[in-house]
Amino acid sequence: MKLVLRALSPEVLSLAGLAGFLLDLLLAGLLVFALVDRLAPPQDLPWKPFSLDQPIGLATAGKLARIGADPVACRAALREGGVRFAEGETRETGFCSTRNTVRSAGRLVPAAPVMTCPLALGYALWERQVLVPAAREIMRSRLTRVDHYGTYACRTIYGRPGERPSAHARAAALDVAGFRFADGRRATVAADFRADDAEGRFVQAARHGACRVFGTVLGPDYNAAHRDHFHLEEGGWNKCA
Repeated sequence: MKLVLRALSPEVLSLAGLAGFLLDLLLAGLLVFALVDRLAPPQDLPWKPFSLDQPIGLATAGKLARIGADPVACRAALREGGVRFAEGETRETGFCSTRNTVRSAGRLVPAAPVMTCPLALGYALWERQVLVPAAREIMRSRLTRVDHYGTYACRTIYGRPGERPSAHARAAALDVAGFRFADGRRATVAADFRADDAEGRFVQAARHGACRVFGTVLGPDYNAAHRDHFHLEEGGWNKCA
């Protein structure tokens, strides 16, 4: 063997060494991947299936975007999560549309507003993984109702002529105004956003959690037009204000 190695040129030996190093590197990478795949939470791994029962993690936003882009996969995720829904009616009026919309069950009042499937999926995750636990931990009560101002409105931003279409013009945004609990208490964006009490902490927790789910979240810190509600939008500008 030593005679064979001596007979090989330095270039061949160098290539053999490089190949061995790359093989070791590949094996080490596969080992690390296997450990991460086994030990890391599924919500942190983009290749793991999405579930509404998983807490919000590092890969959740990407999974929502991917599933939301596929109408079939979006509806399948709602069904697998136990969310009851009906198909929304498709309407087309100028720049306004209700394509790919559903009316899903939940704690929203008025009930079952029309919204795009991706928005419905994001809302279901927010309600289940943010609002319900926050109500239990902060309010020491059960969340019973989420009050909102609507989803679909055929208009431009702020209703101004010449502005670009609002996300509401395609039922891709939800305006949440407040929350109600089993013990009779209420927490509203208008009254409690800056309050230093349980209601205020709940509203802030709701906003913080929304920023991890929705592409755009606008509230009282953004401008006066949002002083009494959170604008929750699928996609959008990746803005939390």
